[in-house]
Amino acid sequence: MYAMFHTSNAPPLQGREREMRFLESMLLGHYNYLQASYVYTDRNAAVGDEYRQSHVVPYVLHDSLEMDSKGVILNAFERFRLKTCIDFKPREEEEDYILFYKGKGCFSYLGNKRFGQQLLSIGDHCSKVGSVQNQLLYLLGFYHQQARSDRDDYIIIMEDRIKPDTEINFEGANEEELDSLNDPYDYKFMMYYSKNAFQKGTELTIVERIPNFMDVIGQRIDFSDYDLEKLNQLYNCSSSKTFMDSCDFDQEDICGMIQSSEDNADWQRVSQVPGGPDTDQTYLGKCKGCSFFMHFNSSSVKEGEKAVLQSRLFHPRRAFQCLQFYYYNGGNKNDQLKIYVREHTSANLNDSLTLVHEVKDPPIGNWELYYVPLNVTKKFRVVFEGTRGFGTSAGGLSIDDLNLSETQCPQHIWKISNFTKLNSSREIIFSPPFYSPKGYAFQVHLNLTNEDKIGIYFSLISGANDEYLEWPCPWQQATVTLLDQNPDIRRSMSHQRSVTTDPFKKIENSSETFFWDKPSKVGVTATFPNGTSYSRGPAFGIKDYIIHKWMQRRDFAKGDNVYILLTVDDISHLRSNKSSHIPLKMPTLQRDSGADLCENFHCENDGVCVIYKDKAECRCRSLKDLWFVGEKCQIQMFASLQSTVEALFLVTSFAVAVVASLLSFYYGKKKYGRRKNARTSNMTIENVSMQYVIQ
Repeated sequence: MYAMFHTSNAPPLQGREREMRFLESMLLGHYNYLQASYVYTDRNAAVGDEYRQSHVVPYVLHDSLEMDSKGVILNAFERFRLKTCIDFKPREEEEDYILFYKGKGCFSYLGNKRFGQQLLSIGDHCSKVGSVQNQLLYLLGFYHQQARSDRDDYIIIMEDRIKPDTEINFEGANEEELDSLNDPYDYKFMMYYSKNAFQKGTELTIVERIPNFMDVIGQRIDFSDYDLEKLNQLYNCSSSKTFMDSCDFDQEDICGMIQSSEDNADWQRVSQVPGGPDTDQTYLGKCKGCSFFMHFNSSSVKEGEKAVLQSRLFHPRRAFQCLQFYYYNGGNKNDQLKIYVREHTSANLNDSLTLVHEVKDPPIGNWELYYVPLNVTKKFRVVFEGTRGFGTSAGGLSIDDLNLSETQCPQHIWKISNFTKLNSSREIIFSPPFYSPKGYAFQVHLNLTNEDKIGIYFSLISGANDEYLEWPCPWQQATVTLLDQNPDIRRSMSHQRSVTTDPFKKIENSSETFFWDKPSKVGVTATFPNGTSYSRGPAFGIKDYIIHKWMQRRDFAKGDNVYILLTVDDISHLRSNKSSHIPLKMPTLQRDSGADLCENFHCENDGVCVIYKDKAECRCRSLKDLWFVGEKCQIQMFASLQSTVEALFLVTSFAVAVVASLLSFYYGKKKYGRRKNARTSNMTIENVSMQYVIQ
């Protein structure tokens, strides 16, 4: 099996040149440590059937992974399950499986190599769900957009701005090597370089022929529409694993929902109502007469009378579901919306009606987002029941943009209204306080002070349970999601990042103070808007969470409202497991934390110890004008010495060739010359040249 070295995003070399370039790079230490991506492949197209992954991919999470990375990987799996027919399962006895571990950067094989353990590294700077999705697309057989044969119609590669020795990453492929699957050129494709990839200065290396796309390429937010179209086409997906339904009510069949015969009124499909809303949530008035929502006119019935709308039947495969919808109360503050689940059995189609949520919010004149967790194991319907409350009603209750999936609902929603005004203020915005299921109080804040990008940060704060909790806070993973309010969750490109509380993390420049310790001990005094004082611990987050231009390109601020979804999960169970101790069977590019063989095997001159074929070996550094060789990288070689060695090698080779020719001529005259000449004619310089082989 040949292997190709690939830094971040590159079409491969061909044949012998490709093999030797990778071997030279790997064995001599030419690595891009920060954001490198190593793709091992023998072709650079969407792979053929023989290299296609199965629809259920076995995996193992190695102990070398950061805890945050483990949780992020599991979140990435959920995105594939929601939007494709690809699933991932913990390995049992499968011979071929994926081993996630922490290498020097992000790298993966391209497609299914079918040689047992197949490595996928999630190293430093890779612990974000979009980066994991990117590597999993490699794994499933997809290559880079800028490698397409028609790329010059859309982009310009600025070759004079590329960092030396990285030009290979910008080589294109022909149509025989890379199959575009007849899809248009996709600027939002996750398999795309950023505009400044491998730059040697400050100028861009990729220039889009349509300037508006300069800040679009290289996104690691979520699947684009074409990402999903290509993936589902390649794997013949007709449905996804955990998606159940999406309904914006724009079609007359209202997604198979049915009116009850045992109520007092019906829900009506309308485009606006006098008492509000004036528009649906889907298009917010951008499509007059072609966008609709469901409305119960509570003013048309008496107090206590109802209208019931039921969904079609669903057949769950998991024991949990999440219902997402938008709600508008244009009636009375006492009008109510109740959500039920009606579970069905073969014996009785109308049994087991269970109330799961009540919405009692007063009219505020806006569409509001709601999430309702369900825990259903039998076939079921979702039931929406609107009830007229006490007092006069000027309108009624409305629902729109329903989504149902077998996923976990977010634990909290932080709604930010009038975002445009707040954004222009260039201020820092703090969320209300929230509590995790374990009882930890926390807060999130947005940094809007930068004119180009937005930062987001997570802090523990003092709360009612602090005296009963464990400190420093151990292994709580906070997942923060900026919601893309697309009416169909399969097409939503929500931006998700995570922070995990490592109880051993110290505050910078302090050897005794723990970062995630009790906020009253390590935090500062702050004040809520109501005047209540509290302690806010150190903040940890991302200063360039999203750029302002991306906020405008998607529905992140739809109707000038921003929704940030918050979940804090205890991931301590991921610290170690039996299968995570499986040894790495391929050469790694860093010291394996579980490799005892490297403990007493020291590499000199900053060489790196790796385990290869159950033996400790050194991978030596290689710089521009010198490099290191030898069993333990103890020998220093210079470029000038290389020239001398090459010259001596050429002279020696020439002398050997001359002597061999003279001897051949001399012995050719002897009785056994022909036989001897036959033995010597196969001697070439290649027989004594160094051969690098990876199996």
